[in-house]
Amino acid sequence: MLRALMYILPLALTIYAFIDCLNTPEDEAKHLPKVAWIFIILLFWIVGPIVWLAAGKTRRAAAGGRTPGERNRDRRAGWVAPDDNPEFLKSLKDETGRDESLLKDWEADLRRREEELKRREQDGDNPDKG
Repeated sequence: MLRALMYILPLALTIYAFIDCLNTPEDEAKHLPKVAWIFIILLFWIVGPIVWLAAGKTRRAAAGGRTPGERNRDRRAGWVAPDDNPEFLKSLKDETGRDESLLKDWEADLRRREEELKRREQDGDNPDKG
């Protein structure tokens, strides 16, 4: 088991550093061009990735000195749940009003048709008319 870890951990570190190097913009690679860093990462299996992670990339301080989690928290504060959003609640009320109006129209139409049907049945039962 430990023998496998001796190969898996450096391989995982190399893959991580390689992908990180590929995703890093050219202007953020320090000391050498990105192509050189890729060769160093791939040729020097354990040392290359460690050097890339330690010195090969410009590390920026978080914007405003805040952590990424704090920035995400600020973005989430702008989102409002549907039951707290007045525009959404107003649209629900408008939609409910339209639905009620449509339902009343359907009920009136159904009553009218039922009355017509009753009249026809009564006219059909009365042989005097006709």
